[in-house]
Amino acid sequence: MAARAKGLIVLVALMACGASDATPSRTRDGDPGVTLARANPTWFAPRAQPRPATRIVSLVPALTEMLFAIGAGPQVAAVSSYDDFPPEAKALPRVGALLDPDVERILALRPDLVLTYGSQDALEAQLARAGIRTFSYRHGGLDALFQAMRDLGAVTGRTTEAARKANEIRQQLEAVRARVRGRPRPRVLLVFGREPQTLRQLYVSGGVGFLHEMLDLAGGANVFADIRRESVQPSSETLLTRMPEVILEIHETRMIAGADAVRERAAWRALSAIPAVRDGRIHFLNGDYLTVPGPRIGLATEAFARAIHPEAFR
Repeated sequence: MAARAKGLIVLVALMACGASDATPSRTRDGDPGVTLARANPTWFAPRAQPRPATRIVSLVPALTEMLFAIGAGPQVAAVSSYDDFPPEAKALPRVGALLDPDVERILALRPDLVLTYGSQDALEAQLARAGIRTFSYRHGGLDALFQAMRDLGAVTGRTTEAARKANEIRQQLEAVRARVRGRPRPRVLLVFGREPQTLRQLYVSGGVGFLHEMLDLAGGANVFADIRRESVQPSSETLLTRMPEVILEIHETRMIAGADAVRERAAWRALSAIPAVRDGRIHFLNGDYLTVPGPRIGLATEAFARAIHPEAFR
């Protein structure tokens, strides 16, 4: 329970500080005032780019997955406390995460690149003073994911591999879109956090960000598409006005099945007027891959589509 709560705190923190129009990634050298490369591929500082990084510390699970997916796994020296995929990442040293980076341990590993989240300004400043480059990332929509993958390909010397992997993921997403094309688009509530067996502390997807875009590709109409935020905390009264026809609940660390699923569905009975509750269209999706904007995003989008449009996959 504690692990799940901590994971939810981190996810909500990322949702709160991510913005769909923010620069998804940037690379800094040891000077905190110098930006070497931005997400816009048409702009570069007028000087030679550094050599590809060979000792990388990643504090962002999505970026860790990208590194391994583009063949840069051997260049990774350490990962965050939340890195569980791919399996090779589990064997690497852990150096904290978004809220608790272990600066001393990071420095002791003598990295030539540290991957940080965009809100870790203090950490980036410390690393800059130590002469260590940082790659700062903010998640946003799916375009931000593909741009970050291209940027990582550039800083690791894996440009070709990154382009190939990005194309593979785009094909997966297009295959899902094709499966559900032309079908009715039910109104969907996408839940990524709440207290077990209650509707307290409910967190749902708003109308921007990768979860919203995945839902759209999967053939659902987000009931909070008009709210220009990644994360929304709706009241019960608001849910009753939105009247979702399908409820998708993501559980990244806790497996919901059997008796647990019965108890969790019972929590929704207080809102029995909602069509999704009345018609029994509440689906629990299990797995951390569902909330990580990385190389497994195609699989996650297909999981959404299978729950919303099971008939399309028979």
